[in-house]
Amino acid sequence: MKAINSSQLMIMRQAIIAQNDILKKAASAPSGTVATPSQPVFSDALKSAIGDVSKLQHISGDITREYTSGQSNEVAKVMIAKQKASLGFELTLQVRNKLIKAYQDIMTMPV
Repeated sequence: MKAINSSQLMIMRQAIIAQNDILKKAASAPSGTVATPSQPVFSDALKSAIGDVSKLQHISGDITREYTSGQSNEVAKVMIAKQKASLGFELTLQVRNKLIKAYQDIMTMPV
């Protein structure tokens, strides 16, 4: 059984933190600002983050299939992949909930 070493674990952790930072920056961008070529557009950041979450879920599914079919016996790798996919999904779900709440607040504002 091949164990995941601490450097691989740190790389995975840094990737999750980087995705979280991108979403935080996109959510805290002042409204009404015009995006310049050096400044990412919120929709692009959101699409990229959703794509990353989808990629994590596909990787998790592939690793799980390899484990269940007997091609691999790395339980730790399966669990870490599933946890990364789960964290990414939860983060995406929370961002979606905040966006829906903001939309509902705007729609109920008196004119």
